[in-house]
Amino acid sequence: MTHLLRSACALAMIVACGGAAFAQTAPVQTAPCGGEFPAWLDGVRAEARAQGVSERAIADGLAGVVIDPKVLALDRGQAVFQQTFLQFASRMVAGQRLTKGPQVIRQNAALFDRVKADYGVPASVITAFWGLETDYGANLGKFDTRNALATLSHDCRRPDFFRPQLIAALKIVDRGDLAPSEMRGAWAGELGHTQMMPVDYLRDAVDGDGDGKRDLMRSVPDAIMSAGKYLSDMGWKRDEPWLQEVVVPAEMPWVEADIDVKHPVGQWADWGVKPRNGALPPDEAKAALLLPMGRNGPAFLAYDNFDVYRKWNQSFIYATTAAYLATRFDGAPEVSIGAAPVRPLTTDELHELQRLLAKDGFLAGAPDGKLGGDTRKATRKAQAKLGLAADGYPTLEVLQALAAQGG
Repeated sequence: MTHLLRSACALAMIVACGGAAFAQTAPVQTAPCGGEFPAWLDGVRAEARAQGVSERAIADGLAGVVIDPKVLALDRGQAVFQQTFLQFASRMVAGQRLTKGPQVIRQNAALFDRVKADYGVPASVITAFWGLETDYGANLGKFDTRNALATLSHDCRRPDFFRPQLIAALKIVDRGDLAPSEMRGAWAGELGHTQMMPVDYLRDAVDGDGDGKRDLMRSVPDAIMSAGKYLSDMGWKRDEPWLQEVVVPAEMPWVEADIDVKHPVGQWADWGVKPRNGALPPDEAKAALLLPMGRNGPAFLAYDNFDVYRKWNQSFIYATTAAYLATRFDGAPEVSIGAAPVRPLTTDELHELQRLLAKDGFLAGAPDGKLGGDTRKATRKAQAKLGLAADGYPTLEVLQALAAQGG
């Protein structure tokens, strides 16, 4: 699982990195992307040099770097998150990944105790990411990280994100944590057991085993401690929940069921929301109601810590699945399929819905046939205007209603 499969590299887009070891100077003015690759690579060298990277690390880190066409093809073809939550979760929260998680937690109990003490992040949370990203270190990825990052930096789709990642990779080499030959990982440039982008590696990597290096490729203590620090730095709140499956009533103010709308738990309870298992937190705790497949599908209350999942990965489906897997490790039951079968729109139908939403002023931009946050919010607005249950999930009902208005 790569971070690019996590919806356009859903890690925080941090464009400055490094610390005291790398003196910052005025930025070098070079072409940000495109053009002849050798000339563009010279610009990367100049920028790295200006940021204090040694000549040795620049030479070693960029030696033999080439554009990888397979990386470009994968970047253009991300489709995994067009699956529904139940489709994705049933595949990813299953089998050995599900059964091995508790074993991994027990085997590394002392390490996870350190993480909890230092950063406040539970073992189940880190283990869920570890399992989803690399199957607990079994599949770290085989792409040459330098080629992947150079390819995506030279390409003009997202150079502002990837070029700093390439410079950060050179800084990791310069710091002595990894040799260029050791930098092999996912196609989008992520490295190590929990697949950290180089900027995040440079900032948050921890020497968990005390050997003087921050090696997220081979050292489980380094990787797990680093994941804890990374989550903490993104705002993880100690001893607070992140996700809880709930049962929703047949009728309620569905427009409030928005990932960006939070209410006290007591308010959700007043609207008829009940825990599927266990008890709800105190009434004053804030939560959003998540309906990944609409009011007839699974339902969750997402607490403040769920915001950290969204920073780790901007894909709503990935973030919800990772949070759900962590709850399973803590004893939650298998997710309910919901009140009734949910029939998702096909890609063509979703494309047409987006066209109608844009035509009626609910959605900006060209239709792409992909279900993202903007399409969910636009759908909710259209549903409210049409007098339908405004749960934000695109259905044949709302598509037909919009078409009937003269689309």
